[in-house]
Amino acid sequence: MSKLKKNLRKRLNRRRRLLRLSRLQPNGKISQSRQGRLSGFSEPIFTYTSLLCFDRADMFSKSSAAIESASWKKGEPVPYAALCQTFEQIESTTKRLQILDYLVKFLISVIKLSPESLLTVIYLSINKLCPEYEGLELGIGESLLMKAIAESTGREMKKIKADYAEIGDLGIIAMSSRSNQPTMFKPKALTIPHVFKTLKDIASLSGNSSQKQKVDKIKLLLVSCRNKEAKYLMRSLEGKLRIGLAERTVVVALAQAIVLSRPDIKKMSKEKLQVELENAASVVKSVYSELPCYDLIVPALLKADIDGLKETCKLTPGIPLKPMLAHPTKALSDILDRFENIAFTCEYKYDGERAQIHKLEDESMRIYSRNSENMSAKYPDVMERLGKFAKPDTKSFVLDCEAVAWDREQKCILPFQVLSTRKRKDVKEEDIKVQVCIFAFDLLYLNGESLLREPLTKRREALVDHFNEVNGEFAFAKSMNSTQIEDIQTFLDQSVVDNCEGLMVKTLNGAEATYEPSKRSRNWLKVKKDYLSGVGDSIDLVVIGAYAGRGKRTGVYGGYLLACYDPDREEYQSICKIGTGFSEQDLEIHYKELKEHVIPEPKSYYALGEGNKPDVWFAPVRVWEIKCADLSVSPVYKAAVGIVDSTKGISLRFPRFVRVRDDKSPENATSSEQIAEMYNDQKLNTVKNDTSLGVDMDFDY
Repeated sequence: MSKLKKNLRKRLNRRRRLLRLSRLQPNGKISQSRQGRLSGFSEPIFTYTSLLCFDRADMFSKSSAAIESASWKKGEPVPYAALCQTFEQIESTTKRLQILDYLVKFLISVIKLSPESLLTVIYLSINKLCPEYEGLELGIGESLLMKAIAESTGREMKKIKADYAEIGDLGIIAMSSRSNQPTMFKPKALTIPHVFKTLKDIASLSGNSSQKQKVDKIKLLLVSCRNKEAKYLMRSLEGKLRIGLAERTVVVALAQAIVLSRPDIKKMSKEKLQVELENAASVVKSVYSELPCYDLIVPALLKADIDGLKETCKLTPGIPLKPMLAHPTKALSDILDRFENIAFTCEYKYDGERAQIHKLEDESMRIYSRNSENMSAKYPDVMERLGKFAKPDTKSFVLDCEAVAWDREQKCILPFQVLSTRKRKDVKEEDIKVQVCIFAFDLLYLNGESLLREPLTKRREALVDHFNEVNGEFAFAKSMNSTQIEDIQTFLDQSVVDNCEGLMVKTLNGAEATYEPSKRSRNWLKVKKDYLSGVGDSIDLVVIGAYAGRGKRTGVYGGYLLACYDPDREEYQSICKIGTGFSEQDLEIHYKELKEHVIPEPKSYYALGEGNKPDVWFAPVRVWEIKCADLSVSPVYKAAVGIVDSTKGISLRFPRFVRVRDDKSPENATSSEQIAEMYNDQKLNTVKNDTSLGVDMDFDY
């Protein structure tokens, strides 16, 4: 082993030890690499992957062997079995670097032999059919999948249901059923293009006979499945691969595979290759945050490599970018500490729904939510009025705004709960009862030019220069510039009086004042009045179970089991029981809505502790905003298990319900790593009771 390789090996082992130690540090600190992973595609993420670059450097010699051992020839479509074999390798390990290694090797083979299939492979790896903003989903329930398994294998439905109750994984059931099924003729092997096209066809079906057509198409796929193919096909149809492959890993793997597929790799020194790999990962992550569309990124990478990708693929009206997010703070003095000797501004934090408004060069307009859902149909009244907000010389733009419920008679902001009563689909302007005012706080794109790299001062000036305020319909976020804590306190109090949540505090000038897509940046801080004591932020959690009500709550659910989401493991991790914060009307509404999503057994991707046994289980469909007194290490719950403590999770003490988050999907709920960060960020004088069960003792079943 060369001296360089030995040194790199030592550095890797040292970093691994530090990562393990950071999970158990009693002083409440968290390592930089882990902090980086909390903010989407933030810069520190996967920085430690470069420590294995000597393995990557050796891969130029291994890649030839990988291509020779591939099960298909150059120019042929990629066999679905080859992707499933990679999934099987990935599922067999929990090591991030090993997972990355398996995927990089497979992607190199695809790039070398069948580059036209690379885009499809990426989509199947992240279990999507298209960009999020297009909204195409399979929408297939478990009963439909069971029916397809039964009809394609000849097994009785009741036996499949019994297996599912015991195993909880339709993929394993389908694989087992297929392996025991005799066949007269060997079906044609599945290819990735064929599987992906069929999945898109299934998702596009609608109408009276669509259910039968979906089952028929699934059956045709299942009949052709061999070995492990049925397992991963069913999981894809179900919407959960559950192999521990996060999308951010796929992005890094794509970048590295592009670099390692270049013919000039053999001539590079290992040091230069390391730099190339790090740069490629950084560039692709950055571009994807700004333009989250593989349909554009993958062809650009194949055509022009990493060089020039930022020029080819950049912010484009009509494609929603990942919004910038803010860090919570619990004391006004923290603001002055963070922005010492830095110009900053305070803005009202409006209690509404994040809205990203796009106007394209062809005059068409669209409104997107914070998780890229097209909300244009939800706000036909806003769409109708958008033209008069922009001045005549404003040809194209991307606005970052907040859509807020507005009382036209009293001329004031209404609570988010009022906005949430507004219909989401098939909204007719004449039927709208809840009026909306748009509060714009940032301009990201103007007349063909991206403003992301411009400081907030210039973006704000451009916003004011190119848009008109319209009373009760469109306004600029109310702001104040001051470095006096008394002024900030007064402005915070006024924001609460004006029915806002609190303040957003942002840097104004310089490199730290640019817009950072997808990042939860410390250049933006948020402060609410109720942040100033207890936990510094509310938490968005998924409802996975309920407890039967007793006493005055008889006939409804008296309490609920909640979970955070771990995107790496693709699982929902239990975090607390909750029984407070609900009005009688809330309990009635939740009961009616959730009883439609009752399932017989917990999903196989629910991570549960010994005491997590509610009376009723739910499919993961509802997200609630929760406040709590603090967070504690718990032997009962599984949230962030292995991060702060090697065997215990984190729970919430005295949680209370705040509101329903219709604007968030379950996968966009608070992540396990965000929970760990919040726990570590608690002030040193916060009481941390490691034996607390995190149970709200005010349950009134």
